[in-house]
Amino acid sequence: MKGLKHLQVWIPYAVSILCSILFIYAATSKLWDFQNFKTQLGQSPILTAYAEWVVWLVPLTEYILAFLILADRFRLIALYGTLGLMTMFTTYIVLVLNFSDYIPCTCGGVLEAMGWTEHIIFNAFFIVLVTLAILLSTPKLPPKAIPT
Repeated sequence: MKGLKHLQVWIPYAVSILCSILFIYAATSKLWDFQNFKTQLGQSPILTAYAEWVVWLVPLTEYILAFLILADRFRLIALYGTLGLMTMFTTYIVLVLNFSDYIPCTCGGVLEAMGWTEHIIFNAFFIVLVTLAILLSTPKLPPKAIPT
């Protein structure tokens, strides 16, 4: 029983560290090559109209989540934010792949070297990890007594 309790603490913590590293890396690589990121986002068939503010919002959101997810106090809400962001990224990729002739890659660094299938698998892996971390982090309510 003690080992299970230990895992319930360490798995969400480890997932949080991985997500933090991922988001810091992704946001920094976008800002490092900001002009390319801005140009590619502007060419997106889905985000063209919103590119001017999305280009700042995405890295800012990644940095905020990267730091909030490391704080015990904010971890659960940041895990939900991470799940939402990763789901949006994955949905965006699927939509662009299926409904667009032009597919801009707004990723940077190592992530840019991935193919689209690998990127979807990578995102799905993180979605599963974050979902597991949320399930393990959610406070369990004691069972209610059934009236007899």
